Amino acid sequence: MRKFLLFLLKSIAYGLALAFVLLWALPAFNHLSLPRLHSSANDKLPAPISYNHAVRRAAPAVVNVYTRSTLVDPRALRPRTIERQELGSGVLMSAKGYILTNYHVVYGADHIEVALQDGRWLEAVLIGQDKMTDLAVLYVQADNLPAIPQDPELKPQVGDVVLAIGNPLNLGQTITQGIISANGNTGLSSQGSYRDFMRMDAAINRGNSGGALVNTNGTLVGINAAAYQLENQDVQGIFLAVPYKLALNVMQKIIKHGRVTRSYLGLAGDAVLNASGERLTSSGQLLYGIRITAVSVNGPAAEAGIQVDDIILEMDGQRFENVQAALNLIAETPPNTKVQLTIERNSQRLTITAVTREVI
Repeated sequence: MRKFLLFLLKSIAYGLALAFVLLWALPAFNHLSLPRLHSSANDKLPAPISYNHAVRRAAPAVVNVYTRSTLVDPRALRPRTIERQELGSGVLMSAKGYILTNYHVVYGADHIEVALQDGRWLEAVLIGQDKMTDLAVLYVQADNLPAIPQDPELKPQVGDVVLAIGNPLNLGQTITQGIISANGNTGLSSQGSYRDFMRMDAAINRGNSGGALVNTNGTLVGINAAAYQLENQDVQGIFLAVPYKLALNVMQKIIKHGRVTRSYLGLAGDAVLNASGERLTSSGQLLYGIRITAVSVNGPAAEAGIQVDDIILEMDGQRFENVQAALNLIAETPPNTKVQLTIERNSQRLTITAVTREVI
C-alpha cells in the first residue's frame, strides 16, 4: 500500500512539473502558425491564360465583307432578276488598303463593301482573284488603316495554338481557338483542291471565310477558307486555311500582274531514296530525287526528251526537299522560261533543257 501511494505521489508530482513547464513555454507557441487549410482572399493568384494581347494586335485589321449581286431567277416563267447578298471576312494586309479574302466570298459580286472594326464602311474594288487557291484581293481607299502583323520568316508548326478571327453568321467579330493539325504548302502548285492547305480545329462557320488565322502573338498564320466536308459524312473539327506565305505570294502576283500565272512541265513522279528508285516513305528520310512516273503527251517535258523512270535530281542547280517543293518551284517559274534539269538515266547523269508553259 505504501509503495502504491509513493508511486501515485510521484506521478502527480511529475504531472504538475510537466504542466508548469508547458504553462511557462506556452507564450512561445503564439509565434508559431499552423498550416492553413484555405487560402485567404488576399493571396495572389497566377495570371489566367489569355490571348487578349494577340486579339488586340490582329482584330482591328480583320474586316467584314458584304457583297451584292444580281441574278436572273431560273425558276421564274418570265425573266426576273433577284438580288443576292453574301457575307464573309477579309484581312487588311497593308496600310495602303489591300485586303485579302476568299475567291468564293466575292465571286460574281456586283458590289462589295467592307466594314472596319472602328465603324467605317468602305466601298471595295476587286483587283484580282485566283480560284485555285480560293483567294481574292480587294482595294479600299482610306487613311489610318490598320494592317495585320506579319512575319515573312514565320514557320508555323503542327501543334501551334491559333486563333480564327472573322464574322461568323454576321454575328459580329468573333474569335475561335484551336491548334494547327497539319501544315500546308508554301507555293503556287495547288490544283484547285484544299488538300495542301493548312488544317486546324479553330471553328470556321459561314462568314468566317477570308478572315485571319493568327498565332498567340497576333501574327498572321493563314487566311481562313472553309470547313472540310465529305458527302454524306459528318466531319467535325477539321477546318482549312490558306498558309500565309502562299497567300502573300498570290496577293503580290495579283497586285503586280492582275492575275496569277503558273507554269508546268507536264510530268508526275515519286520521291525516291536512291538511284535504284526505292520510294521514300518517311519525312525523316533524305530525298535523292524524283522518279518520273508519267509524262504528258506533247507537254514541255515530253518535248524536252524526259522519259518515264528518269530521276530528276536538280532544276537550275537547285535540289528539292520533296515532290511538293519541286512542283512549287516549277509553278513559280515564269512561263516560257528555259530550265536546266539534271537527271539520272540508266546510271548516267544528263542535263536536259525544258521550256515551261503557262497553266491555262
